[in-house]
Amino acid sequence: MQTDEQEIRELVDKWLAATKAGNVTAVLRLMDEDVLFMVPGREPFGKDVFGAAAQAMKNIRIEGASEIQELKVVGVWAWMRNRLKMTITTPNGTSTTRSGHTLTILRKKPDGHWVIARDANLLA
Repeated sequence: MQTDEQEIRELVDKWLAATKAGNVTAVLRLMDEDVLFMVPGREPFGKDVFGAAAQAMKNIRIEGASEIQELKVVGVWAWMRNRLKMTITTPNGTSTTRSGHTLTILRKKPDGHWVIARDANLLA
């Protein structure tokens, strides 16, 4: 049987793989229904806004690497501090790399699966 920590680490791997594959549906399944994302310069936004933005970027290749620096599970809640590096490549081949820290709160659903509940992303 896997530990909660292992399952959360696998969630991060699934997120990165689905993002690279452009599989927005798979990424959205890793989020709680009331998920909130916080990024610099804009108001917090939810799953619908995230999904629409991801769909609008279907022709853009995104590759990422994650280094989980802290992960703590407390019952059905967990938090994770992560260093993230993302490379975004447009259809014309122009690439931009952004890196920085994230702080993520996760929740274990009644079916036993972990989902992202809140995410503060400080990529620059």
